Amino acid sequence: MIDIDAIHKRFHDQEVLKGVSLKVDAGEVVCLIGPSGSGKSTLLRCINGLESHDAGTITVEGERVDAKSKRIHELRTHVGMVFQRFNLFPHRTALENVCEGPLYVKKQPRDAVREHARQLLKKVGLAHRIDAYPDELSGGQQQRVAIARALAMEPKAMLFDEPTSALDPELVGEVLGVMRQLARDGMTMIVVTHEMGFAREVADRVCFLYDGTICEEGRAADVLERPQHQRTRDFLRRMLANGGSADK
Repeated sequence: MIDIDAIHKRFHDQEVLKGVSLKVDAGEVVCLIGPSGSGKSTLLRCINGLESHDAGTITVEGERVDAKSKRIHELRTHVGMVFQRFNLFPHRTALENVCEGPLYVKKQPRDAVREHARQLLKKVGLAHRIDAYPDELSGGQQQRVAIARALAMEPKAMLFDEPTSALDPELVGEVLGVMRQLARDGMTMIVVTHEMGFAREVADRVCFLYDGTICEEGRAADVLERPQHQRTRDFLRRMLANGGSADK
């Protein structure tokens, strides 16, 4: 479904991605791990067309991703993205936030959009909070609204950029629970995460990024429990020393 071939990306004098290649099949869950600054978030933003890449190609279901293309907005409707910060409209309720894209981007009928939004909020465990505004919701609830909002566009794949990093530890589990269900439902997902427990449980593959390259890639159990690359071993050792995952 997603084909990333030799992607390079530079910000001024710093080369952030140095020829990254990755293929993701439909229904597959791939977790990207690695230290801060290794290029994980930049790679996601290139897949979604939020950043233009300098060299290489990215295709989604055979259609080339080009941030400067007139079709990039249509392509983004096929690839949902959930960020570290929730980015909800503060003056709109949970229901209205979820309705926004289908109503104003896809121009779908209001009644059908509202009913679908209600079902999505129920799916993420927030049926009882549809009329709440973002400042009336916890961080975990806001992030679940953000996931429902992305799903409202009926994407073929979902990108998650450290979706639990801004949450208090006790709220992490409720967001990961929604993501686990999406994986069970067969959603294609690329997840940047420091939650090693989640990666071990849900990912079909784990990729360890370091300094703009994929140093190691393989089945989750192999990479996380039997890493071959010294940099992967050092990273996982540091994670363990710092208390490991918040996903207990």
